[in-house]
Amino acid sequence: MLLPKRTKFRKLHRGRLKGTRFNEISFGDFGLQAAEPGWITSRQIEATRRSIVRSVRRVGKIWIRIFPDKPITERPAESRMGSGKGAVDFWIAVVKPGMIIFEISGLDRAMSHDVLNLAAYKLPIKLNIVSR
Repeated sequence: MLLPKRTKFRKLHRGRLKGTRFNEISFGDFGLQAAEPGWITSRQIEATRRSIVRSVRRVGKIWIRIFPDKPITERPAESRMGSGKGAVDFWIAVVKPGMIIFEISGLDRAMSHDVLNLAAYKLPIKLNIVSR
């Protein structure tokens, strides 16, 4: 799973999901573009990466354009209120509308649509398949 080697601060605020970012394909020919804002965990990124790699094999190349750099904390179940913020439970990538999440190249149009459509099922937000 992906997570940063070190961070400036151990725990962060939740933040907001406003705005758009990184909305052009830079490396590949086809990409998965977010249609709505959301959080994507490092486990979901890894599951999506595995499904793409299984389909692409050695023919194509993939790029992951997001990185889970935000820690999400959770308190133990049935613990009393107070006594500070919980321990870091998992890491997320904040995704904004229009953001390109994955890119692939080296496959024809029909094959790449099938691969990206399969990958889109693994992620918790609505996605569009876009081409260069």
